[in-house]
Amino acid sequence: MLKFGVNMVVPDNRAAWVGKCRKAEDLGFDVIGAADHLGMAPPFPALVLAAEVTSRPRLNTFVINTAFYNPVLLARDVTGTDQFTEGRLELGLGAGYVKAEFEAAGLEFPRAGKRVDHLENTIKELKRLYADENHKPPTVQKPGPPLMIAGRGDRLLTLAAEHADIIGFTGTAAVPDGGALAVDDADGIEERVNFVRGKLDGREAEFNILSHFVAVVENRREGLESLRELLDDALTVDQLAALPTALVGTHEQIAEQILAHRERFGFGYFTVLEHNMDALAPVIELLRGR
Repeated sequence: MLKFGVNMVVPDNRAAWVGKCRKAEDLGFDVIGAADHLGMAPPFPALVLAAEVTSRPRLNTFVINTAFYNPVLLARDVTGTDQFTEGRLELGLGAGYVKAEFEAAGLEFPRAGKRVDHLENTIKELKRLYADENHKPPTVQKPGPPLMIAGRGDRLLTLAAEHADIIGFTGTAAVPDGGALAVDDADGIEERVNFVRGKLDGREAEFNILSHFVAVVENRREGLESLRELLDDALTVDQLAALPTALVGTHEQIAEQILAHRERFGFGYFTVLEHNMDALAPVIELLRGR
């Protein structure tokens, strides 16, 4: 069954945060996510507050910049948040990729391999502490909250195939370490999906895609042309039409696109950014139970 998440990226005061979390639940979203970037809401307190004012959605860190965290201290935040959300937490982890944020925090920006090393060590330490009867607080979910690992590189996706319950695909193309992200085409995304399938070796995992662009328009071709201009002609209109990261058209056309992306790529879990929450809501209704 399809699942829909919204990733909250705009920091707000308490009342505004409460309002948009309640709205996400009312609109039918299955997961409320909190991003982990400097200048945004702190993810764990934000999700605890979301849990207080909603009853149904899962709550996801989308995704933790693991390089910023000591694994033991992260485990305390994870297990405590799982307790305070009464077992609604999905733990999303990534290796970290924004060089400017490391610089702003006064931290060294390690090469990609070292960041993935730290992610791997963190995953193993979390699992060890979940299983430790003396670790307090314990998790509500056993053996621990569902783990999402999101990224693009071979080694990170290999790690995801080994450990993750949910594998998040970024839909971005390869860029120099620390460089700005670029939009990948559908063939590139499919290659990454097939790479993971080969590594899973029959193990089950949920596939998530972050759909960066959502445009509800009557004329799909015109909407894709506008997106092509926004992306400085990085992809053609036909390439954009095939992207799972770009949902463009009428509500009915977007619903058809989502079903087609599930068929081609295996994506059953779609996440949008919060400014696209209203746009996607009628599509969720159209696809409810599919």
